Amino acid sequence: MKKIISLLVSLMILVSVFGCSKPADTTEKDLLGRIQERGTLIIATEGDWAPWTYHNEAGELVGFDVELGKLIAAELGVEAQFEETLWDSILAGVDSGRFDLACNGVGYTDERAEKYSFSDPYIYTHKVLIVRSDNTEITKFEDLKGKTTANTISSTYAQVAQSYGATVKPVDSLAETIELLLSNRIDATINSQDSFNTYMEAHPDAEIKIVAFSEGERVVIPMRKDNDSATLVTAVNKALQKLRDNGKLAELSVKYFKTDNTQPN
Repeated sequence: MKKIISLLVSLMILVSVFGCSKPADTTEKDLLGRIQERGTLIIATEGDWAPWTYHNEAGELVGFDVELGKLIAAELGVEAQFEETLWDSILAGVDSGRFDLACNGVGYTDERAEKYSFSDPYIYTHKVLIVRSDNTEITKFEDLKGKTTANTISSTYAQVAQSYGATVKPVDSLAETIELLLSNRIDATINSQDSFNTYMEAHPDAEIKIVAFSEGERVVIPMRKDNDSATLVTAVNKALQKLRDNGKLAELSVKYFKTDNTQPN
């Protein structure tokens, strides 16, 4: 009898513990869901490439892509958390999941599109070929054959230089590149027209010039290319479209680039 009573008590305890408890929530959130749950969007950026992303005199992180990242985060209902890193670490960090996305003037290429999901283009810019003011030998991209340039190795600028037969010296910033150019340690460099214009505003006496322009380049936001990130890509594109429609994207372009670069040019 005691054994029967003990068994019944054990069964009652099991029913009270398991029978009345709510089933566990086994639904896994995708990347957008996790971002919204934690309340922050982790954004990769360089922090030393004006006017895209740089530090002002007060040491604050500012720039076109910084403001854009904050606006996108707000549309997702979260705060922007910027992580500064070298350019060559940005895409790798997105790929590994260290960053949710990158806002750093990333140019679209078919090769990159094979590995990353991209937002719709949000800005259009031109690559420009830059030389010293006294250089009369290099006047077009084809003249780079056998010459030395400087750029971050994984950038589209370096890829273009190499495609024309140049040897690319690795650097981490535009300022370092211009220093090499002015000191005659490289022959030329390729960069964004907007970044060149911003540099010249700050250094009007710099003895450098543009000698050639590329066709317009689409600037996009890279994210991981998997099912986990699909809803984030959709949400980012929705945010960008809203910023186009309400004029804020064009306002940011004029603020930092002095012109509306939101349309193909």
